Amino acid sequence: MPAIESAHEPHPSAPTGTPIPRPRLAPVPAVLTGEPALAVQAVRPVPAAPAESTASASGPVFGVDSVFVGAPAAPLSVLVIDDDPEDAESVRNLLAEVASDVRVRWARNLDQASAMLTVDTACILLDLELPDGGGLEGLRRLLRRAPRTAVLAVTGTADVYLGAAAVAAGAQDFLVKQEMDGRLLSRAVRYAVERKRADESQRRLVEAELRGQENARLQRHLLPTPLLEGSGFTFHARYRPGRRRALLGGDFYDAVRTSDGSVHVVIGDVCGHGPDEAALGVALRIAWRTLVFAGLTGEALLGTLQRVLEHERRSEEIFATLCMLAIDPDGEYAELHLAGHPAPLLLREFRPPELLPYDNGGPALGLLPLDGPAEVEQWPPTKVRLGEEWSLMLYTDGLIEGRIGAGTRRLGQEGLIGMIADHQQSGLRDELLIDTAMSEVEDLNGGALADDVAVLLLSRPPAVVHG
Repeated sequence: MPAIESAHEPHPSAPTGTPIPRPRLAPVPAVLTGEPALAVQAVRPVPAAPAESTASASGPVFGVDSVFVGAPAAPLSVLVIDDDPEDAESVRNLLAEVASDVRVRWARNLDQASAMLTVDTACILLDLELPDGGGLEGLRRLLRRAPRTAVLAVTGTADVYLGAAAVAAGAQDFLVKQEMDGRLLSRAVRYAVERKRADESQRRLVEAELRGQENARLQRHLLPTPLLEGSGFTFHARYRPGRRRALLGGDFYDAVRTSDGSVHVVIGDVCGHGPDEAALGVALRIAWRTLVFAGLTGEALLGTLQRVLEHERRSEEIFATLCMLAIDPDGEYAELHLAGHPAPLLLREFRPPELLPYDNGGPALGLLPLDGPAEVEQWPPTKVRLGEEWSLMLYTDGLIEGRIGAGTRRLGQEGLIGMIADHQQSGLRDELLIDTAMSEVEDLNGGALADDVAVLLLSRPPAVVHG
């Protein structure tokens, strides 16, 4: 049989302001039950969620979440807030008739109820006619205190409009005292709990969708917009993060034209592809663009980027590979720097694709310290002749590390060169070329690639040569 429990009442001689103790071994008044007292173990309060900015500052926020996570045999905890012991006893008796799995507790007022609220409180029956704070204001106070707990408003026969107003203010339903029976009360309690659960699930779903939309907008804005106005070059890029439901990974790229007419392009890959690596990649890309516009080039630029990485990374094991090109204003020559990164492909009409020289490549950023004389020779430049009409394909290793079939064989750079050569012979150019290449790589892999992938295609078309 359900037992009804109560908070201690303060002794009449106690001084004003004596706090009401929490119900840890709270005896059940004999006037209500006539049964032995039940031991009530206090449950740790649930801290308020950050989004609940309206929660009362007087204490923690309680909810019903754990009611549906714990063992299914746990009794349904109902808290009755009513100044009349006979009304509270009536609720207990009505529920005892039809619901043996309900535990009823009783508080005379809202202050006592606040002390008795626990994480497993599934439903509250609130008398809207409490002399010390009933009505809608008392309901709002209770909802601020326990925003995730189901609340049933209880009114007199003449107060049905007040009950309807209580539902509009946030209660799950209302009951009229004179019309309650066991089945109606049991059904109303369970309905209120399930409705609150459904409302909470919907609220969380909406919040998750809003967070997802905000994250997507943020990530889209963190992808770069190349600044190549006046260069005459065409630029195409494709980016696919390895994380599901993400728009940004640890790969990064950028391209800018400086005031002297030179075009600078970079592509890099922070090891890993989680949110921390994505944030570090964005930091390195922004730092690279800033430093290029400030006039830094070559190894001085790379050394400064390594210092940025060392200060921003979450552990000393994090490193980043990088490929950087500085193309002369006439577009025929470029200076190449490789820091542990795959060499770009040079594509020219009627000639097979070829890898740019990689013998002078240095270590990835963050692998070796910068102090000492080795700094000036860590990333030596390589002068490259591009010619009059060309395209440069820069990519991260996610593109070439995809598998071929079900075995362990990977595409590799030689496989990429052959694939691009076939596509060029088929007449594919620009966006269609890189789109087709990425699709074929995924098909060979048997599905989406696990790593982040970034591919750039920077081209010097004939119009630049003759125009």
